[in-house]
Amino acid sequence: MAASKITLLTIFSILTILSPVSQAKPVGFQRIKQQQKAQGTGTEPFVGVNIGTDVSNLLSPSAIVSFLQLQKISHVRLYDAYPDLLKALAHTNIRVVISVPNNQLLAIGSSNATAAAWVGRNVVSFFPDTLISAIAVGDEVLTTVSSSVPLLLPAIESLYSALVAANLHTKIKISSPHAASIVLDPFPPSQAFFNQSLSSAILPLLQFLSRTGSPLMMNLYPYYVFMQNKGVVPLDNSLFKPLTPAKEMVDPNTLLRYTNVLDAMIDAAYFSMKNLNVTDVQVLVTESGWPSKGDSKEPYATVENADTYNSNLIRHILDRKGTPLHPEITSSVYIYELFNEDLRSPPVSEANWGLFYANSTPVYLLHVSGSGSFLANDTTNQTYCVAMDGMEPKTLQVALDWACGPGRANCSEIQPGEDCYQPNTVKGHASYAFDSYYQMEGKSAGSCDFKGVAMITTTDPSHGSCIFPGSKKVTNKKRQVVDSTQVSGAADSLRFVPFCSWRTRGVLLYIAFNILLYIPLMTPL
Repeated sequence: MAASKITLLTIFSILTILSPVSQAKPVGFQRIKQQQKAQGTGTEPFVGVNIGTDVSNLLSPSAIVSFLQLQKISHVRLYDAYPDLLKALAHTNIRVVISVPNNQLLAIGSSNATAAAWVGRNVVSFFPDTLISAIAVGDEVLTTVSSSVPLLLPAIESLYSALVAANLHTKIKISSPHAASIVLDPFPPSQAFFNQSLSSAILPLLQFLSRTGSPLMMNLYPYYVFMQNKGVVPLDNSLFKPLTPAKEMVDPNTLLRYTNVLDAMIDAAYFSMKNLNVTDVQVLVTESGWPSKGDSKEPYATVENADTYNSNLIRHILDRKGTPLHPEITSSVYIYELFNEDLRSPPVSEANWGLFYANSTPVYLLHVSGSGSFLANDTTNQTYCVAMDGMEPKTLQVALDWACGPGRANCSEIQPGEDCYQPNTVKGHASYAFDSYYQMEGKSAGSCDFKGVAMITTTDPSHGSCIFPGSKKVTNKKRQVVDSTQVSGAADSLRFVPFCSWRTRGVLLYIAFNILLYIPLMTPL
């Protein structure tokens, strides 16, 4: 995933204008729903996930597929055409976007025979047992691999010809994912246009997409828009949080009101296409997400923000409300990404975009009421917060002291002589205290972080006579305590929880925790 940079050459200076709502007329989507039907996806938008492989101890292909089925994930995008995984996906009804890596564009774009061989090896060999729905050719080629730009369309056309020869061109679409930065002046959307230095590549590509009924694939990250325009783009707008009319972004040319950044980015792409007289190509968001952890320069990469963004994104897409410009068409979205890719290079956020850790435990619990069982990553309605492996005892001790002190966790069971005193280790005691606080907070977003030393797990950490607060195996002796801490199960609280009261309280807790964290550093030697 390339960190797509968004340059705001034109800034919304009218964020607080209360303008009357004006409905824009559709600009030419007569074929879109027919295209969706032809792809076998119907006309309903979906939310899928990207699966990256820069993961230590990645699950086996069969285990990944079982996990996808458990989570009711029906659409995935791969960054290559991994044969073992494609084989494991056979007969599952999971639709797959496979990819041509950037380093293969030269060979495929230079030879029809190579393109035909690629399709034969990676598509024909698996389809229709494995439901390959699209081929993503390259990734952000126009903005990251300038030497390959002249090869992009030839590669796409050669692959398409191979699909035609295999009589699969009506079943499998072909396109190329682009960074948001191919669109200049994205705010307000009505003023957006494609980077003119790329027009010689973009216009023929759009004409191909229009002719073949394929989508414009875009990697859109409100996170980067916010980070590069703090003070101009409000955080709430980036996170899909409910807004007062005064905070809605108003396009002065169309008077369309935008309640979130992603819709504005999608409409900026539509306006850019309209400027080139292309009005029948739908935007497919091939990447979007929010990191759950960052370094000192990424203070908004937090579990709470990641949970809020992805939970609201899922609900926004499945509500099928479209965008202000095109309320009749809702773009499908692939969340970046399924697993944290711990092998990725810095910054820290690059390794922390996943919804799950590599062992399939959730990084946080999505609040996705109304989406059925999709991504119901609290699969057992029993989740726990425990200390992560490999953490420094001193760091764990600071977090433990905070949980049992200012955090008001019930730590009575880890006192000498009590059931959870053994094993008498900082990690063991911290895990109990973390889980007590997590359950007390109703498993709310951000309540299992403790400065990055805690994690959510679905494995019951109870042992022997030590029963953790989140366990269902509650003795009569402890039932009253556990019931008082379990404000609500994650599945019962899936409907989005407003963060206003949590934010106010969280600021005070954050300050207290940081004071505790740095006191040891301030103590004279």
